[in-house]
Amino acid sequence: MFKLSNAASGRHFLQIPGPTNVPDRVLRAIDNPTIDHRGPEFGALGKKAIVGMKSIFKTTEGHAIIFPASGTGAWEAALVNTLSPGDAVLMFETGQFATLWRKMAEKLGLKVEFVPGDWRRGVDPALVEAKLVADKAHAYKAVMVVHNETSTGCASRVGEVRKAIDRAKHPALLMVDTISSLGSIDYRHDEWGVDVTVAGSQKGLMLPPGLSFNAVSKKALEAAKTAKMTKSFWAWDEMIAANANGYFPYTPATNMLYGLVEAIDMLHEEGLDNVFARHDRHAEATRRAARAWGLEILCVEPKEYSSSLTALLMPQGHDADRFRKLTLEAFDMSLGAGLGKVAGKVFRIGHLGSFNDLTLMGTLAGVEMGLSLAGVPHKKGGVDAAMVYLAECAAKPVAAAAQ
Repeated sequence: MFKLSNAASGRHFLQIPGPTNVPDRVLRAIDNPTIDHRGPEFGALGKKAIVGMKSIFKTTEGHAIIFPASGTGAWEAALVNTLSPGDAVLMFETGQFATLWRKMAEKLGLKVEFVPGDWRRGVDPALVEAKLVADKAHAYKAVMVVHNETSTGCASRVGEVRKAIDRAKHPALLMVDTISSLGSIDYRHDEWGVDVTVAGSQKGLMLPPGLSFNAVSKKALEAAKTAKMTKSFWAWDEMIAANANGYFPYTPATNMLYGLVEAIDMLHEEGLDNVFARHDRHAEATRRAARAWGLEILCVEPKEYSSSLTALLMPQGHDADRFRKLTLEAFDMSLGAGLGKVAGKVFRIGHLGSFNDLTLMGTLAGVEMGLSLAGVPHKKGGVDAAMVYLAECAAKPVAAAAQ
């Protein structure tokens, strides 16, 4: 079988749902000389990064806190700053990352009610309401939701979850993981009444792994005053105090902050609404390709389709990991693996971050060729179906401009 040499030409197609491709502008920004993280130049950089992140979270009332960590660190910061050992929290099994956040919560001594799910849907707002209405004693101190489940391609309706909490008149904090949605799918920290939003740098923000974030409401800050979990590195109060002048209580990831500021500038230059529309367009094109191939989309609820990635089920008797391996070897393209309960059963196409129509067409062509190479039963024409849709989308603004 043909196999790429170690000196393959062209750029590797990294089409996993994170870490995503890093734009050249961001790479050049990270390449700036390191500066004194106690000097005035850094203070200006720090302030710009913090204010910029507030604009991406869409918060004017809350704080944006930046940690030198992966998204897992931001998970922990959300919990240890607001809760006490033995507190009860309500979570929902939407996929692998909800499961991992649950495990962390349990390790920290929280009592987790983990509502089972089939990994093919997001959080059901009606179920949230029913659980909270039944909690007459207000035992739940937090409702924890993964906005976009990276393992399944299902996006929960956070705004509707907030309304469900309000209808139940329950005081629980709302915590939301946006690690694979922020900067890719519309998100509104203030408008949706989120108390703690968790995010990471390596997906829609178009950076390498290494930064994580909390957006924090006034209600969450009040909860932090009485929270009794042990914390030091993750403490919000020390961060917020130092951040007032653009600094950090310990050595920050200086050069990553250069990249973060550049990435935020790029998102605003395109316009956040345009960024979200672009992701929506690429997700729909991918789903059209999948239907043309005859492959089943893992997410079964159309209003919960993710615009960051699409997870596709392999036909019975075919191994997704074998298909991914053959595709990588033949075409130098990485696709996302199935995780947890769907390991070996699905592959995931990432279409988020620094991504355009032609990148998607190359990705889908690689998938279609890989399906043939791996002997996976499918129909031809997925690439054509996506191409027709993208061409129609491209023609609409041209026609409007001509009028």
